[in-house]
Amino acid sequence: MSDNNIAKPIIRKYDYNTNSDIKQEILKQNNTSEEHELITRFPTVYIVIDKISGNKKKFGQFKAYVGETNNIVRRTEEHLNSESEDRTDWTELNNSKDAKIIVIAHKEFNKSLTLDIENQLMKYLLSDDAIGELNNRRSNDQDLYFTRDHFRDIFQNIWEELSKKNKDIFPSVDDITNSAIFKASPFHKLTDEQLDARDEIIDKIEDIRERRSTDNLIIIKGSAGTGKTVLLSSLFAELNKPENQEAYMIVNHDQQVKVYENIAQKIGIKTRLGDSIVNKPTKFLNKHQVGDENSKIDIALIDEAHLLLTEGYMVYQGSGHLKDIRSVSDVVVAVLDPMQVLKRNGYVEKSFYDDLINRAKSNHQLIELSEQNRMDASKETIDWIEDIVTKDKIKKIPYDDKYDLRIFDDINDMYDAIKKHNDSIESLTKGLSRMVATYDWKFKSSKYHKVVKDDGTTIDDLWRVSIGDKFNLPWNYQLPAEKKYRGLSWAEQPQTINEVGSTFTIQGFDLNYCGVILGPSIKFRNGKLVYDGSKSFDRQVKEKRTMKNGEQKDISSELIRNQLNVLLKRGVHGLFIYAVDDELRKELLRQSK
Repeated sequence: MSDNNIAKPIIRKYDYNTNSDIKQEILKQNNTSEEHELITRFPTVYIVIDKISGNKKKFGQFKAYVGETNNIVRRTEEHLNSESEDRTDWTELNNSKDAKIIVIAHKEFNKSLTLDIENQLMKYLLSDDAIGELNNRRSNDQDLYFTRDHFRDIFQNIWEELSKKNKDIFPSVDDITNSAIFKASPFHKLTDEQLDARDEIIDKIEDIRERRSTDNLIIIKGSAGTGKTVLLSSLFAELNKPENQEAYMIVNHDQQVKVYENIAQKIGIKTRLGDSIVNKPTKFLNKHQVGDENSKIDIALIDEAHLLLTEGYMVYQGSGHLKDIRSVSDVVVAVLDPMQVLKRNGYVEKSFYDDLINRAKSNHQLIELSEQNRMDASKETIDWIEDIVTKDKIKKIPYDDKYDLRIFDDINDMYDAIKKHNDSIESLTKGLSRMVATYDWKFKSSKYHKVVKDDGTTIDDLWRVSIGDKFNLPWNYQLPAEKKYRGLSWAEQPQTINEVGSTFTIQGFDLNYCGVILGPSIKFRNGKLVYDGSKSFDRQVKEKRTMKNGEQKDISSELIRNQLNVLLKRGVHGLFIYAVDDELRKELLRQSK
């Protein structure tokens, strides 16, 4: 909740078109002398809102422009009288009959605070289903200034007031912050580490393009939750400003494609070739083929480069995604975490990643992130998880007053706790809490499978995560989604609270609270964790990998460990764990007392 001692914002709405007089519009309203002075003579933030012509869909009906100014009257007149000459977006706004300008004033506003408020409004409106187009995509997040401590409370008051006045355009904070777009937004306030990394990457890109470096690969390295995706998203927006070059985004999951396509569409990022600026690797390489100089691009940003294929597979017949992408791009910026490799056909010898990382390091093109940004947990809690996934050890669970880490003896109790945290009534963190599991239950892409009942009859049933007689939920994407939710990621679809997700539906996404089921492939024997590939139903885990020397290697333990690493680091505010293996569950419970 916000601080009640902080003054409330002053929010006024005026007509916006070439026939309106902003000075007279302000005078018409019954403002006190102080309010009038704060609106007209102090810094303000403003939003110009208009309907998108011809849009009959429920979502994305409005366009918005966000700005800040030291003189709202003069700035509005500039928009109305000069910018329309060479900017079609302003021509449409200025000639609209329905456009409105919302002016926000506050007695604590100064230049730095208004820039931070402007940036936060961009972040919220980008994640707003009502907004289909968002202009002014500069990122102006500020460093230290005198009223910085009040920024969060002032912004919360502003958004609450906007929501009271028009909930259709300005929905609740929880609807915004639980969306996948919000979590991947390029308008997040970056940490000092991320800001330094972004500046360094932009400098390195310039060096490569000016031929001051002979290697075109920049690597961003860091474990799960260190903010690699947020950094990459910030680069995506920064490198695609109208005056800059094109930077394609390459991701590995359909859900991430949807997220970044929405971001690109809303802030107007397009390519000169007319193709999609967001692609999965194989689709990208089908459009930008090796050897075709006419389809080469400026920059490729690759999220989760550790998931790229390292050999031909199905429709991709190249020798390796990364190698081919590098050959068709002037510069490649790749996020890399070998501990998130989940598939056999993406697995390579450790020496492959060592060579990439060492070469990038020697070229001063290795960017390392170490600060944990996803999990709101103590260092001791994060170390406890790291000991599990890197050392196979289960230590005493530390006390953490910020993070809810719990072990459950009854899986239904864990499910009830997840549903409670997913309830929109909860005040701390509402929604976006889900159950996930290691890939230890059968699943096929076909919708149903045949089940023989006790009486001998056969029925079509969903693929399910079943644990004895006490727990039974469908696997990911089994329950039908309402039409309006079909374009959202798995976790954002409300019916998925009644399903169990896997690494393939949740990798790269945050949950507020994550309930992790450790299936039969993870056991505890002789004082340490062991991984049993025979219990996995992931074909990519079970099949052996042919190494460079021709050896057929069983890599199931490493891939299951990587699955575990991904699942245990999804929860922002809490992690709940239930283990199917009796010995593992007993050990976890013993260490939690």
